[in-house]
Amino acid sequence: MRQGIVSFARAASKHSLLWPVLTLVLLFALDVAHRADFLSIVMLDGHLFGAPIDILNRAAPLAIVSLGMTLVIATRGVDISVGTVVAIAGATAAMLLADDPAHVDRAVIAALGVGLVAGAWNGLLVAFIGMQPIIATLILMVAGRGIAQLLTGGQIIPISAHGYLRLGGGYLAAVPCSVWIAVAATALTALLINRTALGLFIRAIGINPVATRLVGLRASAIVFGVYVFCGLAAALAGVITSSNVRSADGNNAGLLLELDAILAVTLGGTSLAGGRFSLAGTVLGALIIQTLTYTTYSIGVPPEATLVVKAIVVLLVSVVQSSSAREAIVRGLRHAIDLARTKPISEAAK
Repeated sequence: MRQGIVSFARAASKHSLLWPVLTLVLLFALDVAHRADFLSIVMLDGHLFGAPIDILNRAAPLAIVSLGMTLVIATRGVDISVGTVVAIAGATAAMLLADDPAHVDRAVIAALGVGLVAGAWNGLLVAFIGMQPIIATLILMVAGRGIAQLLTGGQIIPISAHGYLRLGGGYLAAVPCSVWIAVAATALTALLINRTALGLFIRAIGINPVATRLVGLRASAIVFGVYVFCGLAAALAGVITSSNVRSADGNNAGLLLELDAILAVTLGGTSLAGGRFSLAGTVLGALIIQTLTYTTYSIGVPPEATLVVKAIVVLLVSVVQSSSAREAIVRGLRHAIDLARTKPISEAAK
């Protein structure tokens, strides 16, 4: 029995999701200690309300963007233009709805189409032209923000179409629609990666891109498709975000979202060196970031210090996830235990 428990503990300690789960549990424990009713969820007007629901609702766009970022990073790439694509998608939808509020479907399709075009542009530069991913996506990050500002005229465009507002601010079965959209996006991505050979191909490209080309795998086409998917995910997040805030802001929408997405991916255990990734870990990483934001505000941390606290937590979790850091901690603990054992013996000898 004891050996079974020890074996289970060792296996759990090596699981990639252990530290993200523990981090999220610790954040929840801190919130409960500060506010006893943190986990309480009540039904008001047919809708679920409470801090956990609010965290899920606000984490949904980040989780969707992070799904695309996960696959990009798994191929040894990065997309720092996702925040800009969020702004362009929201601006596109807001412009169409301002002219014709009745055609919500047209606005959503156009916004998603913008994401596909943006992803195809990044994929073309990276996969076929051979440009470095950070440079290729930096071009769209800079130019795309200007495009979003041109579309909105530098103003905040209000959105009043009821059907569109339901996507980010409505409820389905008492749960926010944005949460259902995030769940559906995660499930579809997981099916695509785990039930087809695409997941294996992405891992192979991340581990050894040269070898994948030598064996005849169309690596360029797969990398291109990954960036297209990332652009589509960012556009979907842009639709949800603009719906939630009931407006499109070309200046601030999606600002620094790419950094949160990269943090969510790394917190979830995905390797920046490519090859190893976890969609479940990415979703947990998005929840950690949003819960951390909620926690810092709820315990009274000044807004200007929130980013510092977030950086410290991310640093600690990343260090703990490092195999070399864990080995150093284990060696230190063993050394401390050995000292504690030898000290009473030496004192008894005296």
